[in-house]
Amino acid sequence: MGWCEAREQDPLQDSVYSPIFLALRGSCLYKFLAPPVTTWDWTRAEKTFSVYEIMCKILKDSDLLDQRRHCFTVQSESGEDLYFSVELDCDLAQWERAFQTATFLEVERIQCKTYACVLESHLMGLTIDFSTGFICFDAATKAVLWRYKFSHLKGSSDDGKSKIKFLFQNPDTKQIEAKELEFSNLFAVLHCIHSFFAAKVACLDPLFLGQQATASAAASSATMSKAKYTT
Repeated sequence: MGWCEAREQDPLQDSVYSPIFLALRGSCLYKFLAPPVTTWDWTRAEKTFSVYEIMCKILKDSDLLDQRRHCFTVQSESGEDLYFSVELDCDLAQWERAFQTATFLEVERIQCKTYACVLESHLMGLTIDFSTGFICFDAATKAVLWRYKFSHLKGSSDDGKSKIKFLFQNPDTKQIEAKELEFSNLFAVLHCIHSFFAAKVACLDPLFLGQQATASAAASSATMSKAKYTT
């Protein structure tokens, strides 16, 4: 958690920056006007986002909108782009690691997420499962229409509004099969899929897993020390 500056459009100026306090806690990113002090403060955030339904992007120099460096964006589940600036390069690196860790831990915790969708005017459900991949089923009967592993997804595209076209490779015929689904919350679904893929990749990174194990051990040690002191 820490102070950042949020870039906002101003009708009288090209842009204006306002100080805001961001916090990654558990499954959510919180945006505050002032740092939370009490438990009640956490319920009064200006905005709250689920970490696996947003997309954090560290900006390269070519992506910057003005003279400020050390910037990143967060695209919300509604598709809104939030633009933030921090003071130092090390601050930017800390936020990047924090987002990666928070997303990984939340995907690891929930394991799967289901979204309502429409296929040829029929109400369906799409489950993104960390262990098994993609499962599309009839919302009324629960009958599975199709399922694919993450490794079977060879490409995808969307119309920026509601439709996603998935390109899966049939494991038996090796042919590419296109599946198009329509969602009412397109960006949340896209970001969720990205989060699950990123968590899958992280599981193969021994450095990342080593860092998680070290952090977990430190947290456990601190908890035990606190309990011993309290006793």
